[in-house]
Amino acid sequence: MSISLQTSFCRNFQLNKPIILAGMAGNINSAELVAAVCEAGGLGTIAAAYVTPEALRERIRKVRELTDRPFAVNLLLFDKPADGVISPECMNWINQVRERFGLPRWNGEWPVLEEEIEACFQVIIEEKPAVFSCAMGLPGSYGKRAKEAGMKVIGMATTLEEARLLVEEGVDAIVAQGGEAGGHRGTFAPGETGPGECIGTLPLVSLLCSSIQEVPIIAAGGIMNGQGIVAALALGADAVQVGTRFLGCAESTAHMAYKSRLYEAKETDTAITRSFSGRPARGIRNTFMEQFQESGLDVLPYPIQNEITKEIRQAAGKVNDSHFMSLWAGQGVALLKREESASDIIEQLMNEASQGMERLTGLCTVASRNTDQ
Repeated sequence: MSISLQTSFCRNFQLNKPIILAGMAGNINSAELVAAVCEAGGLGTIAAAYVTPEALRERIRKVRELTDRPFAVNLLLFDKPADGVISPECMNWINQVRERFGLPRWNGEWPVLEEEIEACFQVIIEEKPAVFSCAMGLPGSYGKRAKEAGMKVIGMATTLEEARLLVEEGVDAIVAQGGEAGGHRGTFAPGETGPGECIGTLPLVSLLCSSIQEVPIIAAGGIMNGQGIVAALALGADAVQVGTRFLGCAESTAHMAYKSRLYEAKETDTAITRSFSGRPARGIRNTFMEQFQESGLDVLPYPIQNEITKEIRQAAGKVNDSHFMSLWAGQGVALLKREESASDIIEQLMNEASQGMERLTGLCTVASRNTDQ
């Protein structure tokens, strides 16, 4: 038996449950997954990164065919890096890996990036989902245009300073992304090396909730069960964002080799790497990550590194070789053991939250009795 958790976020965003599906890019959040989360009372999210505008429009319309509930579309916002030069050492290392999968040699030319952020955002403006969310930077003009079109806007912060900047931009809610979270770090300026800002979820949520009263705070990072929801709400959060728990679900279109690694992963198996994309991201350790680190090569800026490793990852997927795929996952991955439906996950999360609340109520009763004595 589950409880009803109606927070201000739920009321403002017209949701029945304070649960958001993370915007997991890479063709993982299928229309069926997004709609299933919405139908179960949460907020499903379409990931608009790494897709063409045409594919994005198709997915938005497919979700609308499956549900009339509100959903979000998420974009990764970043500044296009200046053209540079690929070192011979980098070109040789990449070609050694490409040779492993029978790919033709790469000539070392700086990749040409398609200007698709603006085109994808134009699709969002035209299709008008209920929510526009973004990560890796301030929403800026995108957020302003989304609000003018009647959408709510959610930003992501990894520090208090980033959260305050988001408040100044008028967002309707802020995702507090803790260091335990899987996938790319949302840090606005992660620098050229290192993991970016990685404050733990609990201290980050506690800090933001005690410092910011203007908008609801959404806890993200390592939340895999209902007890995690209770902990986040106890700290002042109004909702949680969950990614890894849904990666292995039936509606997820993650590669089966990827899912298999998720089900087998231990709590010590994840690490933050820049090897795949050029930006810090948490995933399950594998051969590609280890060999790139051992190479001593400097990572190229995001998304250039992502472009030069893309064909390798795709080729590895075709032969079910998870050792050379990006396996994004949070630190709670060890709690993921089998495939479930998205609706069953939502139900279980709420049942576990109910159990967690009952346990706390019981502890409070015991404490009260002891005080009376």
